[in-house]
Amino acid sequence: MTVADTPAPCDTGTTTTAIATAIATPHPRRAFALLGAVQITLIFTLAAIAVPLPEIGRAFGLERADLILLSAAYGLTFAGLLLFGGRLSDRYGGRRTLTAGLILFAAASAAAPFAPGIGTLLMARFAQGAGAALVAPAAMAVLRTVFPAPGAYGRAMATWGGLSVLGATAGNLLSGVIAALLSWRWSFAVPLAVAVAALILAPRLLPDTAPSRGRALDLPGALLATAGITLASYGLVVTDALPWSSAGVLVPLLIGAALLIAFWYAEGRAGDPLLPPRFLLDRRRALALAAIALSACGTAMTFVTLSLHLQQDRDWSPLRTSAAFVPFAIALLASGRAAGPLIARFGPRVVTAAGLATAAAGLVLLALTGLDPHTPYASALLPGLVLLPAGAAASFAGAAVLTAQGVPHERTGLAGGVLNTAMELGPTVFFAIVLTFGGDAISFAATGAALALVATLNLRVRRSRPPRPSSRPQGAML
Repeated sequence: MTVADTPAPCDTGTTTTAIATAIATPHPRRAFALLGAVQITLIFTLAAIAVPLPEIGRAFGLERADLILLSAAYGLTFAGLLLFGGRLSDRYGGRRTLTAGLILFAAASAAAPFAPGIGTLLMARFAQGAGAALVAPAAMAVLRTVFPAPGAYGRAMATWGGLSVLGATAGNLLSGVIAALLSWRWSFAVPLAVAVAALILAPRLLPDTAPSRGRALDLPGALLATAGITLASYGLVVTDALPWSSAGVLVPLLIGAALLIAFWYAEGRAGDPLLPPRFLLDRRRALALAAIALSACGTAMTFVTLSLHLQQDRDWSPLRTSAAFVPFAIALLASGRAAGPLIARFGPRVVTAAGLATAAAGLVLLALTGLDPHTPYASALLPGLVLLPAGAAASFAGAAVLTAQGVPHERTGLAGGVLNTAMELGPTVFFAIVLTFGGDAISFAATGAALALVATLNLRVRRSRPPRPSSRPQGAML
């Protein structure tokens, strides 16, 4: 064991856990590869129908509102159930919850390609999102067991942070290729294959995680959070087709907001809350979650806006549109690979801020040069398509480490749920807000400015209060 892997003095029981895990996990790299493939696939599935969405609309004769709901269906249940998925993971154990979520996710992925109409396809996408909401926080809980030592876990989280944007990139790239060569229905073969493989390999590679039997499920909090997030997200999603003043936007948005306020009020008075309010009051964690949400918004906005721009304004094919994002993927992979060593040298806060600033520069370049259909791809689009993913991968990696810092083992599922909720809500909330500013160029510039602001705040912020030595259990600080 190296110095970096030495357990922190306050991390009681870590040494015992590390020994037990070393026995239960003889191949931690393989375990990480399996969990990473699952995480990538969850976000891949979110973007799997983004490029072929017009083709699906023609096949089923859908209106714009139907396409918007179909595009958002997976993300609505995914985001809405993530906090409860995190509690289930902490309550029943990570591997058990992971297995249950994978079964639901695989069943929905198997049903989706055979959907005869929009109703069946919508139900399959909702079910996929529900399965993903169980899998994502459970995967982080298992990851904590695979790498129990703080140093090893920090390095694992630095890599983990970039996996989601990699999944989104793969979804946008491959969905166009699959739709062009086969059919949009084959896009569901990827999540199905990964889910089945994970179900087979999990008992061999992943350690079982101890459940916290004494913890309540906080069903009132779960219902309020799920309903509030889902309704508010739906109200924001339909602003793409309806005006903000319409009942279709205001009713779900206001009811969702009221439910979330009630959730926050109830959690402050619950004995064992689903989301302890103090968990979000650490300034570094709050800013890290803002960095994740805004980075997710910037990458999602780029994919959606440029996919439409290239196909509608430049008359590119879906296959050529997907090819245009290949440099994006290369820059993403290179930055993600470099993020871990950079975090080890400069710390997660500095890397997060630098990544946000770089991503902001990429968005501003796209706003200034990339949306004119008469400008060449190499000089107008390519610079932004390299800077944005390079910065986003670094900010995701650093922010993931900051989000997980100081979280005890029994709260790892909660941390995974909150991290993934920020990632899911970022594109929904911020994208809907910036679209009200005007055209695509203004939206890119506004998002870039928000990224730059959060970068500055990340450099300036200190923890809300330093950890105090105490004999209280670790969970008491949360």
